[in-house]
Amino acid sequence: MSVHIEKLIRRAPGNPDRILLDQVSVDIPDGSFVALVGPSGAGKTTLLRSIAGLDPHSSGLLTIDGRDSSELTPRERNVGFVFQNYALFQHMTVAKNISFGLDVLPGRERPSKTEIDARVKELLELIQLPNLGNAYPQRLSGGQRQRVALARALATNPKHLLLDEPFGALDPVVRRTVREWLRSLHDRLGLTTILVTHDQEEALDVADRLVVMQDGRIVQDADAAELEAHPATPFVMEFLGETLTFRGTVSGGLFLPETSHVVPFPVAIDQDGPAVALIRPHEVRLTADAGGAPVRRIGSRYGLSRLAVDLNGRIVEVLGASNEQIFPSGAKLHIDAARLFRDGALLSMKDGRHAAAA
Repeated sequence: MSVHIEKLIRRAPGNPDRILLDQVSVDIPDGSFVALVGPSGAGKTTLLRSIAGLDPHSSGLLTIDGRDSSELTPRERNVGFVFQNYALFQHMTVAKNISFGLDVLPGRERPSKTEIDARVKELLELIQLPNLGNAYPQRLSGGQRQRVALARALATNPKHLLLDEPFGALDPVVRRTVREWLRSLHDRLGLTTILVTHDQEEALDVADRLVVMQDGRIVQDADAAELEAHPATPFVMEFLGETLTFRGTVSGGLFLPETSHVVPFPVAIDQDGPAVALIRPHEVRLTADAGGAPVRRIGSRYGLSRLAVDLNGRIVEVLGASNEQIFPSGAKLHIDAARLFRDGALLSMKDGRHAAAA
């Protein structure tokens, strides 16, 4: 196991009553690409910095390659860290920025100048900037600076690459290109990569696993398919994408929505009682119904129609087939798939797309 964390607690410096990491436990195997995701203040960067040795934890166990981190200096942890703002030295050339970690090694560990120059050249080729070694950071684009920061982190041949919101300053087009390149680099070098991001789309694009954090705790740790099918809490479902919420009651194997014009549907739940159904905007069907909910087309997305449905004053946006544009007499809303929660815990996953319509 590359990184093993067990019941980690970190308290805020100067305020021991404020807990930044609360009983965090997670395993990150060799060669994996894991994303720590969640809103601001969830504890993602604090956890990353604890792994790097930049922030000490208050209690719990953190081992790296089987060694207790409390016995390791940040340098001995064999990690490369890329900061959110890149933290490049403006007075140094690209080449000197990349070689910095090697240049400051103790004399007995430092490679020769020839070896360092060869390593810098190798990394400039790797990040596809072979001719910019003599340039200064201010001459570079955001995407180029990001690559230089990655090269600097890789210069000492770390086994673990830690990335703190590395794409936040890039425009969307460049961001997509750089993260595709990063995933390719991870696979090529056999790294263990831990990415901090609040962007779920970014995490889904590059990571094998998502560790969802909230208020200093891990809420769920799973791959994208498992998170989508069986979110542990409504927060996980809502964080991962646009969500529609319908309150109602489970009775006799049916979910009965409180909202008018929403059709009841069967559920595999034994205990009757209140529940909340969470669905994605594309997991519904509309059928014409005289006196039903007014529907209007407000645009398109991914080849589907964006439809605004007026449920007695509550406007919900759903995605329908491209020919579903307007229902002059109104419509009923049929839920094809839903995750049902009670008291914040997942009760059941309903998927009627492969069964008879409710």
